[in-house]
Amino acid sequence: MSADHYTYRVTWSPEDGEHVGLCAELPSLSWLGKTPEAALKGIRQVVAEAVADMRAAHEEVPVPIAEKHYSGEFRVRIPPELHRALAMQAAEQGVSLNRLASAKLAA
Repeated sequence: MSADHYTYRVTWSPEDGEHVGLCAELPSLSWLGKTPEAALKGIRQVVAEAVADMRAAHEEVPVPIAEKHYSGEFRVRIPPELHRALAMQAAEQGVSLNRLASAKLAA
């Protein structure tokens, strides 16, 4: 697995007055840069070094989000009143509760 497979994001940091590069799989790491390109280059280098250190120490290295398998299923606990209201909405729309929930999550 390559450090290039991780999920990177660059955003503006008002507190720092610079762009900050982040990695979703390693949220404790960041890199500040004057430009978005510098922030991305910096965080990619920090992640590559961190992954190399983890491997050298025989630590578990996070799997990139892009390489994980997702079943398409997850459970969510909601109050019974909300469950009832959603079931009624689904029935009124002529769709399954699953289809209604999927549409609401995607919106």
